[in-house]
Amino acid sequence: MTQNPHTDLPAMDAYWMPFTANRQFKKNPRLLARAEGMHYWTADGRQILDGVAGLWCVNAGHARARIVRAIAEQAAEMDYAPPFQMGHPKAFELAERVAALAPAGLNRVFFTNSGSESVDTALKIALAYHRSRGEASRTRLIGRERGYHGVNFGGISVGGMVANRKMFGSLLAGVDHIRHTHDPARNAFSRGQPAHGADLADDIERLVALHDASTIAAVIVEPVAGSTGVLVPPVGYLQRLRELCDKHGILLIFDEVITGFGRTGAPFAAQTFGVTPDLMTLAKGITNGCVPMGAVLASQKIHDTFMGGPEHVIELFHGYTYSAHPLACAAGIATLDTYADDGLLTRAATMQSTFVDALHTLREAPHVIDIRNIGLVGGIELAPRPGEPGKRAFEVFLNCFEQGVLIRTTGDTIALSPPLIIEAQQIGQIVETIGAALRRVA
Repeated sequence: MTQNPHTDLPAMDAYWMPFTANRQFKKNPRLLARAEGMHYWTADGRQILDGVAGLWCVNAGHARARIVRAIAEQAAEMDYAPPFQMGHPKAFELAERVAALAPAGLNRVFFTNSGSESVDTALKIALAYHRSRGEASRTRLIGRERGYHGVNFGGISVGGMVANRKMFGSLLAGVDHIRHTHDPARNAFSRGQPAHGADLADDIERLVALHDASTIAAVIVEPVAGSTGVLVPPVGYLQRLRELCDKHGILLIFDEVITGFGRTGAPFAAQTFGVTPDLMTLAKGITNGCVPMGAVLASQKIHDTFMGGPEHVIELFHGYTYSAHPLACAAGIATLDTYADDGLLTRAATMQSTFVDALHTLREAPHVIDIRNIGLVGGIELAPRPGEPGKRAFEVFLNCFEQGVLIRTTGDTIALSPPLIIEAQQIGQIVETIGAALRRVA
């Protein structure tokens, strides 16, 4: 390993880090060297409590023995198998296991390697579905302002976060957006679902009037918008989206890359909120973050639409070299076993009251202007510093890290999504550390 000649750190010039202030980081690196359970350890031996499950993905906690063993055994048995015109048993086993957890009717699983790939896959399936059933005019895709759907061109096109879009040109044609649901004037400091805002779903009618329903293929939303700052859906909002999509023959896609696998208190947020989409994107928690993997769940109706024509002809010309990778499938099966053994897919419902009570103790803390939560995901929104948007929250992030707690910030919002194994004492430590940091920053 090449070393930095002035320190014990590795040389850092070559690695262009993702979603990172590279110059700031390389002046004062934050290097993680080991992880177990609820904690990381830094390269210099400091223990760091993980308040964000890695990056919304390590739901069962770090270095779970069953998952580690399954990956090692699979690598020794078969490291790779081609997914085109071939298969291996664990791919089919994992698909059956995932489908069994899903809302009724979402029983076909297409494997990808990330949330971004899952989103692009779902969008392509939606377009191809309408074409296959004779409505090829349905080519328009509808996202939502402040939505995050990964970083591939399809995902940033339907996504609605300005910084993720502005550098990359005109993106995909034929994309529009409904309004977001962030309404602090009426819903600030809600516990769980906000009371106001179901009517915001009616923005679909505006786009139907503008474009005509016959041109619209799908609407994609996160049930809980995560990366934009934890926006919880108002009571009745998702139900209204479902009604309007049905009314106009539009597919509804839920992006559950963040909310899937227990984050909201049920296996999937669709079950928490009682709304079943036509397509659902997954990733992150499907393997506990151990091996990259994603998936798209599709309804039987969508799947069967592709199954006409000669049997020897490929039905969907789409896929990835690493779809259903053997190591990822082994990790996924072991992850689902771990979730089941520890009751983790519903544990957020048990811990939710402790989590929300602790979060809302920060209501009177300096700079806090809103707190949002559902299950074991929370957002603490800070007043932006005049002329320096995002800087106050970033300073809180740095301060918490120095005090032994890892949080995440997006703009001026602190986002929390701890591993589902978290205990009350650890929730208290996270919140107390954030409160102390808020009192320290200007």
